Order: sequence, then C-alpha cells, then structure tokens
Amino acid sequence: MDAPPVTGVVAIYVDLGRERARAAATRVAEAIRSAGFAVALCDEQDRGLGLATSGAHVADAVLLVTIGGDGTLLRAARIAAPHGIPLFGINTGRLGFLTEMDGAAGACEALPEILRHGFQIDERFALEVEAHGRRHFALNDIVVTRTSPHMMPFGLFVDGKEVAHVPADGIVVATPTGSTAYSLSAGGPIVAPNVDGFIINALLPHTLFSRPLVVPSSSTVTIVCDPETSGVALEADGQTVDSLEPGDRVTVTRYPVPVRFARRAPLDFFALLQGKLRWNAPVKEG
Repeated sequence: MDAPPVTGVVAIYVDLGRERARAAATRVAEAIRSAGFAVALCDEQDRGLGLATSGAHVADAVLLVTIGGDGTLLRAARIAAPHGIPLFGINTGRLGFLTEMDGAAGACEALPEILRHGFQIDERFALEVEAHGRRHFALNDIVVTRTSPHMMPFGLFVDGKEVAHVPADGIVVATPTGSTAYSLSAGGPIVAPNVDGFIINALLPHTLFSRPLVVPSSSTVTIVCDPETSGVALEADGQTVDSLEPGDRVTVTRYPVPVRFARRAPLDFFALLQGKLRWNAPVKEG
C-alpha cells in the first residue's frame, strides 16, 4: 500500500563500528535536512556523530533510515516496530538482503525525493519469544542452541501438542523474512515474504527423518529443554538474550504488530534472490 509524503522527523540508526557507515550517516543527515526534515538519532548514537536536530525524538519519526548491513536493520527493527515507523535500509555492508538500496548507488541523492513524494509500505510479521518471564523481539528468527559440546534432545510443541522430541544442536523458528538467513543455512526452504507461516528447523539433527516444518503464524510454538540439558542459549536475530537450564521452555508467537518497510517500488522478491543469493544461477557461467 502507498503512504503519503512524510513530514516532520526522520530517524537514523547507524552501524557505528564501520567507518563507511559513519561517513554515509553524515551525507544522509544532510540529505534529510535539505528536504526540510529534522533528524533524530537512535540509542544515544548522536554522542559519537553529532548529527541530530535539537528537540527531535525517534518516537515522533515518520521514517527510520538504517545505515549499515542487515544486522543493523534487524537491530533497528526492535526500535521501529513498537512505534509503527517504516524502515528504509541503506546498505554499507556486504550482502544487504533486507536493505532497500546500496549506499554507493546514489542513496543520499535519492533520499530527498523519496521523502518529498512518499513511498510504498511492505509489511512483514515478526516473532516474540518468552522465557523466564521476559519477552524478546525478532524479525528473522528465534534460535535455541547448545553451547556445550554435547548433543541433546529438545521437545517441540505446536499449540500444546507434541510434534517431536529431537536430538539436535538446536531448533530455529523463523519468519518468511528470516527464511533466507540461518534457517536457509540449516537446510530450510526459501519462503516468499507474503506467506503467513513460521518455519521450524532442527539444527544438525541426529536422525535421518527430520525435515523442516511450516506452521501457521497464528500458532504457539514451544521448545522445551531436556531435563539433562546443560549449556543452552536463546538467541533472537543472532543476539544471545538468555541462558536456558534443564526443563526450561521458551514460547514463540507472532509479534502483535507488523514491521513496516519503506519501498521505492514493490519488492521483486525473486529478482532479489537472483541478485543477492544467486538463486537458480548456473553452476558454471561461460
């Protein structure tokens, strides 16, 4: 769906660990101001950049521009999603599968026009995981994984019904957005972004009959640690958020509000697969 031209505040989230991203942030902030918008920085990042407009707040932003790679966008999504702020990713990293444009491809020059004339909204659903009474957000995936050298069984339940008790290195629950991330590396399917389901995939299962599973996104997925479990971590979008003990369980559900992406044009998912992941490319090209 289309959104009207944005007015007011535009937020920026930057990969401060990369000089290329920091340099691009300066150009992006100048482009935002040249279009007549105030600039807000996320997570006190302005202490190292000095780019924010006085009095501009992220919560008031009508767009959040991420500058970095996919990991930068995933971190920014945690800030944007609760406020319904659309994300616009500028890639200064390697792959940039989730970002909208390359930082070296005239992004700063194009940004004022996008701000003045508006953009299209691409909505994705995310995950919420609960463990030990705390909740965590993930756009790509939730992973329960062993940190000890010993393989261990994990119980898997969907809507309260036992699905499997599988010995493995861990279990991934991914969104369609995350189907091209960790789940894909573990042998999971590529799932189009508009498919309304979770992908559940065991990591290196010690069985010949384990296969990825797709369930409705309305499902409640529960992962239970074996009573003899030792050394298990809970990860959300690649970041460790908790440690799990024997008998612990985590519950994964759909995040209550969508994550919104700002697009210049409707996403061509299959062209993206070909361009970024070389999907369906010949093994040998002449």
